[in-house]
Amino acid sequence: MRENFAWVSGFCCSLCLSSIVVAADPPNIVVIVADDLGWADVSFHGNEIKTPNLKRLVVEGAELSRFYVCPVCSPTRAGLMTGRYPIRFGLMRAVVPPWRKGGLDPAEVTLPEVLAKAGYRQRGIFGKWHLGHSHIKYHPLRRGFTEFVGHYNGAIDYFTHHREGELDWHHDYDSSHDEGYSTDLITDAAVKFIQRHADADTPFFCYVPYNAPHGPLQAKAADLQEYRHLAGDLARFNSGRQDLAKYGTQGRGESRRQTLAAMISSFDQGVGRILRALDENQLADKTLVWFFSDNGGTPPGDNLPLNGRKGTVFEGGIRVAAAARWPGVIAAGSKVEVPLAYIDVLPTLMRVAGVKTHGGKPLDGVDVLDVLTGATKKIPRDLYSYIGQQGEASERISLLEPTWKLIVNGPKISDAGIPRSRRNTLLYRIETDPYESKNLAEQHPDVVDRMWKKLAKFRSLQPANAVAPYQSRDNSFTPPPEWKILHRDGQEAKQRSTR
Repeated sequence: MRENFAWVSGFCCSLCLSSIVVAADPPNIVVIVADDLGWADVSFHGNEIKTPNLKRLVVEGAELSRFYVCPVCSPTRAGLMTGRYPIRFGLMRAVVPPWRKGGLDPAEVTLPEVLAKAGYRQRGIFGKWHLGHSHIKYHPLRRGFTEFVGHYNGAIDYFTHHREGELDWHHDYDSSHDEGYSTDLITDAAVKFIQRHADADTPFFCYVPYNAPHGPLQAKAADLQEYRHLAGDLARFNSGRQDLAKYGTQGRGESRRQTLAAMISSFDQGVGRILRALDENQLADKTLVWFFSDNGGTPPGDNLPLNGRKGTVFEGGIRVAAAARWPGVIAAGSKVEVPLAYIDVLPTLMRVAGVKTHGGKPLDGVDVLDVLTGATKKIPRDLYSYIGQQGEASERISLLEPTWKLIVNGPKISDAGIPRSRRNTLLYRIETDPYESKNLAEQHPDVVDRMWKKLAKFRSLQPANAVAPYQSRDNSFTPPPEWKILHRDGQEAKQRSTR
């Protein structure tokens, strides 16, 4: 089915692979990813939660006001790492839960592997991996990184660093018993990485995928105190899964909104420490910082005025807070309103780093550096989104064009044997209705039909061995002690990859 999307890789090649190298000395690169951050839960979109350091990125760089990701965690991370729609290699339907085998296909070329070609000798990841933990071939050090501090799974306890009753905190291949709040430990590792390599004669790549503010909702006492005015907000935002039985009450405020606000504030403080490390080491002007969330917020997160939440393909699920700063290249205080996406990060950083040959399969993302710098105001392409965590009977899929956005919810769209009437079809004139307030599907059946065909072709790209729906599991599964990843021969990994 790849020929159906030939326009994607062809357009990328024309923009990315033949572009002029940006600079003789490529910049350091810092990519910061939040986890489940709501659209309105940053101070450049709302005023309830203080995020001065994220706002600093907007003031000193560009707000990316239409940045699109996947509805849930692992798919966004997979697309970020590869520059390709993760449906192509079976990692778009659902996240990778603790009990799942598999992960990011080793045949895919990753962002750190690409940057290694440009002389980025130090490539660190600090935080949440979430792209496979069942075999050593999925380990970050086997996917192009040279240093790893963090956790394999999502939803670890912020204080004990446990998931499914086992410690999930690691330094490279080894278990780590570091004590502290995970947001702080992630920041500590990123700052130390920057400090160690500040005087190196080659640039570095620092990937910081925080687990905050993803559940379980747990915050530090000082941050909870800062948001004590939200302690009585028991009705608003308090719907959703409760984790008290599993995680207890450690780090919980009097309301879920108070706890979330404290968690986001702590995350923002971490971003501030990273920016200060760049400042103190005279690296700010030599570093591109790119920030975004992996998906929209979920209650008690706030996505207003966007429609929807995490787990949906409405704007509130896939359009996220984002910014990019590169002094002297990206204009301070600018605002990019062109639709950009997670799959664009790799091809854009290829150009930034001066890499002309990707060496892997055709990319879906495009080089958007000219958009970030204001040199161009449009990108003629479509953007797709998809999630099927609950199985093929209940999928969500969307297509974003410059004028229209089509959403189809229900049974697998590529199954032509199921009548269209069994699905919920929503068409929005997204250029004038960004909040998805008026469904125009009945008024424009021709547009629906045209876009429907595109979506069916996109959905058919998913291979038979794709990640399974979230809840399907082997009930006999037990996590390995301290989530140690084993070689196929059963021996623990003790050395770094030379890949």
